Amino acid sequence: MSESPRVLIVDDEAIVCERLQPPLERLGLEVETFTDSKAAARQLRLRRFDVLVTDLKMAKPDGLELLRLTREISPSTHVVVISGFPTVDAAREVMKGGAVDFIPKPFKISQIRSLILEILGLSDS
Repeated sequence: MSESPRVLIVDDEAIVCERLQPPLERLGLEVETFTDSKAAARQLRLRRFDVLVTDLKMAKPDGLELLRLTREISPSTHVVVISGFPTVDAAREVMKGGAVDFIPKPFKISQIRSLILEILGLSDS
């Protein structure tokens, strides 16, 4: 039996985690959420995730640091960065750092859901 794909969501706003987790779990994905980026960084060192969705602006480590950590310890993990403060420079920096996408807040849950399905090569049924 193959394992369900694992998704890690990190955002210091609990509502983002609370709104993303249920629809992703309904797709059969294993989802972990953290509002504490330090705890999320520890979890990244302990487990492998297929997808990381992280906010950009958080207490240290911020989303860019989580992106760099993920690239270092798990290069196969796909990283999506979200931000309530999107700028061209921020987008450029995270894409240069290896993120799959940079999505400004507010976003539609369906947008993140579809992107994760696409990343994982799963159908949207």
